[in-house]
Amino acid sequence: MKKFDFLNQFRDIVFVVNNHFEIVYRNNAFNKVFKNYEKIKKLSHGMNFYICPLNSEIIETYSPLYHAITSPQNFFACISFTFENGKKNFYDLTAVKKSKYTVIFLTDVTAAFENRSFQQHNLELQKQYDNLAEENEDLLKVKQRAQSQAIRIALINKVSNTIRESMDISTILQSALKELSIMFGAYRSYYAAFRDKKFTITEVYGEVENLPSDNTFELDQTVLAAISKREISVTNCLKEFVNARTFKQSVQRIIVPVYHMQHLMGIIVMLSYQKRELNEELEILEAISAQLSNAITRAELYNKNVQTVKELKQAMKELKETQIQLINSEKMASLGQLIAGVAHEINTPVASIKSNNTIVSKLLRQITDPELAGMLQELNEIDKEAIARISNIVTSLKKFVRLDEAELQEADINKELDLTLDLIRHETKNRIKIIKNYGEIPAVKCFPNMLNQVFMNILVNACQAIDGEGTITITTEYKDKKLVVKIKDTGRGIPANLLDKIFTAGYTTKGAGVGTGLGLAICNKIIEKHEGEISVNSEVGKGSEFVITIHSK
Repeated sequence: MKKFDFLNQFRDIVFVVNNHFEIVYRNNAFNKVFKNYEKIKKLSHGMNFYICPLNSEIIETYSPLYHAITSPQNFFACISFTFENGKKNFYDLTAVKKSKYTVIFLTDVTAAFENRSFQQHNLELQKQYDNLAEENEDLLKVKQRAQSQAIRIALINKVSNTIRESMDISTILQSALKELSIMFGAYRSYYAAFRDKKFTITEVYGEVENLPSDNTFELDQTVLAAISKREISVTNCLKEFVNARTFKQSVQRIIVPVYHMQHLMGIIVMLSYQKRELNEELEILEAISAQLSNAITRAELYNKNVQTVKELKQAMKELKETQIQLINSEKMASLGQLIAGVAHEINTPVASIKSNNTIVSKLLRQITDPELAGMLQELNEIDKEAIARISNIVTSLKKFVRLDEAELQEADINKELDLTLDLIRHETKNRIKIIKNYGEIPAVKCFPNMLNQVFMNILVNACQAIDGEGTITITTEYKDKKLVVKIKDTGRGIPANLLDKIFTAGYTTKGAGVGTGLGLAICNKIIEKHEGEISVNSEVGKGSEFVITIHSK
């Protein structure tokens, strides 16, 4: 509308809506940003308040655009707009009422919004920095008050940090054993888990010679008594454990029990040629034992959680597959009942028409007027063809469903494809050319009704993907005991980033209310049931090709 042309001078986005919710004017800024959103419904769908203002079942209530148009007064709101590519911008929406029109201004405040978010983030970082600085100051005070314990704390922290870095029990134990070996000059350190009243070595750092072949060993009663009291055993011995080989010289053996609550989890054993008194080091070992106990327990819980998550994911996958199968079974059962009823209802009047047609053909012989007789004869033949066509469609529908096929049957796939093509003739007639490159293939053991469902879904999708006129090419071949069916169309094609999603249940590229996202997922499960594979090759603007491979039984 020319009277609004002055709005082109605004750098902000401006558009005008009448009382019938129609966009009657868009300035240049609007056309530049929202060129794909000329419909008010589509434009409104992308808009949202920062905070939803109402709790209502009416979807329009949540739209800032509908609020702006229906408001009796000028209206202002802070909104966000999400584009089809996922990008989100932020705007100040101002609606000005002019007679029967609403002039709407959108001021882009995305940069300001992001700047506020950045400033908020900086404040949070500054707060964290201040907290860390305060904590650091406290640590310095503690260090000054306890300088004599600095080395011990450093050693404990070093081992503790190493332990905390992983959730893998083997990594945790290896890291701890390595640090302890360095700390105490041990030539061999290992962790032995306590199982069935025996100790079993699970991790070793350093020399591995002269260890028991089955990694199990026993300790003498004196050491066991110390372990039961949670005491660290430090002895100079000639034997590492009961029934072990005798050392050529005495070795200092340090045994550290690792407890969780009242449960003995295992022991850490260190062997060293360096003999020294352990005083403050005992406190270090007790602290490390506690850290190691917590780390092992945490790692075990984590691993159990990981396993549980895997089991849950597998259960969810199986549940989805079962759901797809149930939906498909129910769908086919309902379709079968519907077709049976429709076939019965159609057959009754068709039989009557067929009978009348036969009577008319006999009466035509009695008409003496050649011109009238010829015209009626032609009409009678047309009726015969129509009756035959209806009967063929009903028969094809019955064959397509075949709900009684619970077992594998031998089927001619070429004929099954022709059957499916007959049923979708209304989709292809006068618009899509069907090219059949059928090969000579043997009868294949399969579930024909299920394969027909796959062919139907892919062919209908192909028809819907073709805008205007196009071609669908169907190729069948049999080689190396494999049946291969290729269905290629000249439609719009599928973007490369969507190809790995199209067989996922619930995913659809069709609009709301058009596709359920189950069609290709069901096709995939049906082909899997036949121990086959289904794949797709596609290029945007050139079309798609679905390839179905079934291994012959």
